Amino acid sequence: MDIEIKAGVLTVSDKGSKGRRKDESGEIIVRILEEQGFKVLIKEIVPDERQQIAEKLLRWVDRDKLSLIVTTGGTGLSPTDLTPQATADVIDYEVPGMAEAMRTASLKKTPHAMISRAKVGVRGGCLIINLPGSPGGVKDNLSVLLPALEHALLKLSGDPSDCAA
Repeated sequence: MDIEIKAGVLTVSDKGSKGRRKDESGEIIVRILEEQGFKVLIKEIVPDERQQIAEKLLRWVDRDKLSLIVTTGGTGLSPTDLTPQATADVIDYEVPGMAEAMRTASLKKTPHAMISRAKVGVRGGCLIINLPGSPGGVKDNLSVLLPALEHALLKLSGDPSDCAA
């Protein structure tokens, strides 16, 4: 990685926030990001509550000035799956190609991928990525995004170079 990217990992889980479930998915994200040269500054767990999720995202972007936030959990159809709504509450705009790429790749493994509501979006200079809550889904989806991630973050930081260079 050519630049230092400050990142945060947010696990959204009622059970995890109460200590009743180990946060395997969050740990996998931290490991993968650090292996790729990202500096993970914050890792936390919040319950499946829209306002708490949104407040955490806002704090990490606006106060802590993170460049990348990766969430895990809360992207399905359960009544408590509120991560995409909370993300929509705080982003300036979506990056639909990244979410579409994750769903397309996941559909090759499971038909359940079509019920993912994961979003990818931007607030200020921060890219926010929603991943599923399962360890396998985290690995599969994050691996799809990694080849484009550094370029996307460089562009968000104001890199003026041509994309085709």
